[in-house]
Amino acid sequence: MRPASAPPRGSALEVLRVFLALGVTSFGGPVAHLGYFREELVARRRWVSEPQYAELVALCQFLPGPASSQVGFALGLIRAGGLGALAAWAAFTLPSALLMVLFAIGAVSLDGPVGQGVLAGLKCVAVAVVAHAVWGMARTLTPDLRRLVIAAVAAALALLLPGNLGQIAAILLGLAAGALLCRRAVPEVAEPLDVRVSRRVALAALALFGLLLGALPILARAGHEIWAGIADAFFRAGALVFGGGHVVLPLLQAEPMIADAVGREQFLAGYGAAQAVPGPLFTFAAYLGFEMGPGGAAPMTALLSLVAVFLPGILLLLGALPFWNRLRASAAVRSAMAGANAAVVGILGAALWTPVITSGITGPASLLIASGCLALLVVWRLPAWIAVAAGAACGAAAGLLVPGWI
Repeated sequence: MRPASAPPRGSALEVLRVFLALGVTSFGGPVAHLGYFREELVARRRWVSEPQYAELVALCQFLPGPASSQVGFALGLIRAGGLGALAAWAAFTLPSALLMVLFAIGAVSLDGPVGQGVLAGLKCVAVAVVAHAVWGMARTLTPDLRRLVIAAVAAALALLLPGNLGQIAAILLGLAAGALLCRRAVPEVAEPLDVRVSRRVALAALALFGLLLGALPILARAGHEIWAGIADAFFRAGALVFGGGHVVLPLLQAEPMIADAVGREQFLAGYGAAQAVPGPLFTFAAYLGFEMGPGGAAPMTALLSLVAVFLPGILLLLGALPFWNRLRASAAVRSAMAGANAAVVGILGAALWTPVITSGITGPASLLIASGCLALLVVWRLPAWIAVAAGAACGAAAGLLVPGWI
């Protein structure tokens, strides 16, 4: 039976309407998204209590995947069941994904000095945004010397070992080091989370996650088809992301199929544009999928990439919900995650150096644009989309007035 204190269930249509409004107004990245959710769904609509919301955020930070999208999916599940969960994900995700596809269409024709200047300006914005993210995450996730050391070693591993190998090794190191060194940094246990998912559904979700993670690489290699290859690349990236949307940058860049199909300049330009749109940063996958698609199949490859990168986090969330209340009582689990979060700071710091800085900063003009955009974010605390607009405008002006600056 439903507890007497629990709010009444709503409809999937209500969830769709509420999350569509959030999907077109939630600028600023995953931390800002969680603030929007709290204001609208906890304080105003009271879909969950404050302690329940805090517990849900903690769970989603524990799991790989885009934390804000996982929180939104779970809030839709709480409010209106499975249809509500799908409505929440679609309404929060699709506006951003459509904007990214439109950018991909426009980016194809951005040639000439102005167009190239816009693309270069967006790469400068990517430098500023990632630098700002590294600083903000470091302040929160590495507040003591032990976690600073974990982050530094993780950054070294990510730089020294190629591709996903270094990132996986860094996360494993963080988990082990956190379990050993971070026990005193563990937060207190909150009240139980009131989400109803049966163990049968949870086990089925975990089984599907494992099946796809193991079968997609086999299908991609055996059939040599672009569809299986795209699904494999984006599913694996989505399955390995700890720490939020910015960390997906090095994971996607490390996938050979993506790197072969999307040039570094296109990649960083799309990543910069992703800062200007509302909703989750993971919709960057729709841009990449569109760029990878052959001819008229581009919209379908964009949709496949989008679903594939989000699906692992959703399956893991469904698999964890029935067991989380018992697991979260363990101090060892929480301390291990404190170390993994510190390792995420290191991975993002490594990504800031390469490929972001090494490709985005090409001379004094690009350094000036990146510094100005960083000042907009840090000093004036303006939304990321304003920094993107400023960077693109400065790049266009420099391309028109200072030929050869790129």
